[in-house]
Amino acid sequence: MRRSACLLALLGALALLAGFPTSGSAQSWRTVTMSRQLSGESGVKFRVRYGAGRLTVQPAEAGALYRMYLRYDEDTFEPVARYEGDQIDLGLESIRKHIDWPGDRDSGEMELSLARNVPMDLDLEFGAVKAVVDLGGLQMTKLELSTGASESRVRISQPNPIRMESATFEVGAADFQVRDLGNLNADRISVDAGVGNVVLSFTGKWQRDAEVSVDMGLGALELRFPEGLGVRVVKNTFLTSLDSEGLVKRGDSYYSVDWDEADHRITVTVDAAFGSIDVVWVR
Repeated sequence: MRRSACLLALLGALALLAGFPTSGSAQSWRTVTMSRQLSGESGVKFRVRYGAGRLTVQPAEAGALYRMYLRYDEDTFEPVARYEGDQIDLGLESIRKHIDWPGDRDSGEMELSLARNVPMDLDLEFGAVKAVVDLGGLQMTKLELSTGASESRVRISQPNPIRMESATFEVGAADFQVRDLGNLNADRISVDAGVGNVVLSFTGKWQRDAEVSVDMGLGALELRFPEGLGVRVVKNTFLTSLDSEGLVKRGDSYYSVDWDEADHRITVTVDAAFGSIDVVWVR
């Protein structure tokens, strides 16, 4: 694994502990909205960091480069909105150095909207959150999404209009689902998961062939493939079962029955230690 997904889970848990005061201490909640209008940007790098709470990411309204709403404990965090060169840093930073027991994790909130019509490298990192992320229609050249102990629902509801070099998902101890991976328009997709339940849906509009790698520690993995997509699954697993419904084994790989005739094909290589792999076909 490029970085330990289990370490992300630990960091997410520590962020949760660090980010909220004890039940006996007062909290000073503050809300703030920060935004920036488009000003002729030809490309940006978004770097988003958020520790714990509720997180929403979505496309922005026309004319906005970004819009960010935050609800946070001002005795614990401070908002970040830095624009230097072509990089934009957004989110919260902790101003406390000691660790308290967690309070109401659902009280913190971040809502982020990002421009549709600016090419971007997007780097999202969040910890102990309940996240709903829709990246539909964003012009992404590269995507890195990392999460710790979270419940995350990610969707690419509309096709990425430009070609993406790579998309990387690093998942800690999480319940993680991502839909419409075909809309990423990516050459390579990689998923690095630690412990939990992971659902990968390869629906969407496929515009090219792609290589997909899944590296998973312990848990359940569900692969959802749309009918008509050429699929090859390579399984490098230890004590992991594979439900290969709709796939035919040739040599060391499993192929969809229409592999040879498919307009677009993906190869999914799975490395897993313990758990199960289920294949589901969807219309």
